Amino acid sequence: MSASAIPLSQIGGRAFNHDSSNDAEAEYDRLRDLARKEGDKMGSCFQRSREAYASGDGAEAKRLSDEGKKHQRQQAAYNKQASEFIFRENNAPGRVADDTIDLHGQYVEEAEDILEARIRDARARGQTHLHVIVGKGNHSAGRVQKIKPRVEQVCKEMGLDFATEENAGRIYVDLTGGSISTPPPVGHGPGYGKPPAHGQPHGQPHGGQQPHYGGQPHGGHQQPPQQEEEGGLVWWIFRKLEKACCVVM
Repeated sequence: MSASAIPLSQIGGRAFNHDSSNDAEAEYDRLRDLARKEGDKMGSCFQRSREAYASGDGAEAKRLSDEGKKHQRQQAAYNKQASEFIFRENNAPGRVADDTIDLHGQYVEEAEDILEARIRDARARGQTHLHVIVGKGNHSAGRVQKIKPRVEQVCKEMGLDFATEENAGRIYVDLTGGSISTPPPVGHGPGYGKPPAHGQPHGQPHGGQQPHYGGQPHGGHQQPPQQEEEGGLVWWIFRKLEKACCVVM
C-alpha cells in the first residue's frame, strides 16, 4: 500500500453482515482508526525525511525514515487485527453456511488474500463450489462495489468460473474448473448451501471434527488446534496468511 492510510473507499462497504453489538462495532472502528492514525504519522515522517535529505541532513533523514517504518509496521499490525476481528465476527459458526465466506469489512487487498487462501483449502478438500458474500456496495462511497471486482479478478486468475447470484451481493464460484451452465442456487439464510446427506462434503464435516487441510502436517499436527480460534477454518486461514506474509498494508 502507499505511505498514506488506506482510504475508506477501499473497504468492502458495511463492516458487519448481521446486527452486531455496539461493543463489536466500536472495537472494529477503534482498530481501523488506530491504523489510519499510524498511516498519517508514517506519511509525515517519510515526507520530513525527504526534506531533511534534500537539505543535506542525512542523519536526520535516516532517523525520520526509521520512525516512519516503525509507524508503517504498526499500521499493518492494527489493520491485521481489524481484519481478523471482523472475519471472526462475520464468519462465526451459525452465521454463514459451511460453503460460504463473508468478506464484509475487509479492505480490498485483505479480501483478496483471504479468498485465495480459502479457495486453495476448499479445492484441496474436494469442495465443488463456494459462495462469496461481497456486499452490494450500498454503504461504499458512490455505492460502488469495491470487493466484488477483485473477487472476480481472483477467480479469473485462478481459472475458475463464477456468476453473480440472485442476491447481487453474493458470488457463486465453481471450484471444479468447469463452467457454470445454470444459474447458481438462491440462498435462504445461514443454513443455505449445506450439502445433502449423500454427496461431496462442503466446509467442516459434521460431528465436531475439524477438516484436514491437505499437504504435510505442520509441526506434527494433522489439524489446526481448536483452542486457537473458534472455528478451525478461521484460525487456519490467517495462519496461512501470516506465513505467506500476505496481509501487508
